[in-house]
Amino acid sequence: MSAWAVDQKIAGSNISFLGDPNSELTSALGPEMTLTNPGPVGKLGPNRCKRFGMYCDDGVIKVIQVSENRGGADDPAGDDFPEDSCIDNMLKLISEL
Repeated sequence: MSAWAVDQKIAGSNISFLGDPNSELTSALGPEMTLTNPGPVGKLGPNRCKRFGMYCDDGVIKVIQVSENRGGADDPAGDDFPEDSCIDNMLKLISEL
């Protein structure tokens, strides 16, 4: 995860990338994809996570946005509609707290 932070030019900032290799957090939060989906799960294996953004303050979730399919679109990971969990929307929601 630290290499990704360096690549994204946020290393040393107040943004943290965290891994969830055993899907413990994913399962607890609920953005887990259907285990039989032929898309990402079919290629990457079970227990995959939908695209989401989360803002926490002192261990308390203040904002969580899951990008999911819209209008019946076949987009189990939220990759076709990432704007819900991307930085612009997250900053807007955080500013409204």
